[in-house]
Amino acid sequence: MKMRDTKGFTLIELLIVVAIIGIIAAIAVPGLLRARMSGNEASAIGSMRAINSAQSTFASSCANGNYAQDLPDLILAPVGSNAGFVSPDLDPAINPGVAAGSVSKSGYEVVVGPGATLLPSTLAANLCTAPAATADAIPTYYAGGTPNQVGSTGQRSFGTDQRATIYQDATGAVFSAATVAAATVAIQ
Repeated sequence: MKMRDTKGFTLIELLIVVAIIGIIAAIAVPGLLRARMSGNEASAIGSMRAINSAQSTFASSCANGNYAQDLPDLILAPVGSNAGFVSPDLDPAINPGVAAGSVSKSGYEVVVGPGATLLPSTLAANLCTAPAATADAIPTYYAGGTPNQVGSTGQRSFGTDQRATIYQDATGAVFSAATVAAATVAIQ
């Protein structure tokens, strides 16, 4: 009887290759997850900066030094313009978050709300976005970015207010107007 000369891999060789691929994947996956969380956190910081810039522009050009109370008011375009104060990726109508008026972006829930001081204000009818403006402009605001899942989409939460400093909380706790006002740990 004559044996054929077959070329190929044995079962043992294939199992060794699969084991090596498994080991490489086990080493690489945690690094990829950390990189994704880092990217999400960078996006949240960028959103805080964009909101600060939009609020500053809104206050100086549209609201007599006062600020918008929420993201939908920052999306509105001034009369005679076709662009709002923030980019469409922060539009709750296009990319809604869990809470009303919030946005879910890159694993973070981004929200803008009124700060601690509400008076004096600029009436909505007197804003450059009238008649579409829904709320009066106020002297203080806060913005917060909270991970959708702490430890998975991001570890830190971020907050800012009219001082335009971005604060962080290493536990991922939700920022509010009061916690941003009392925050002391700024992003370096």
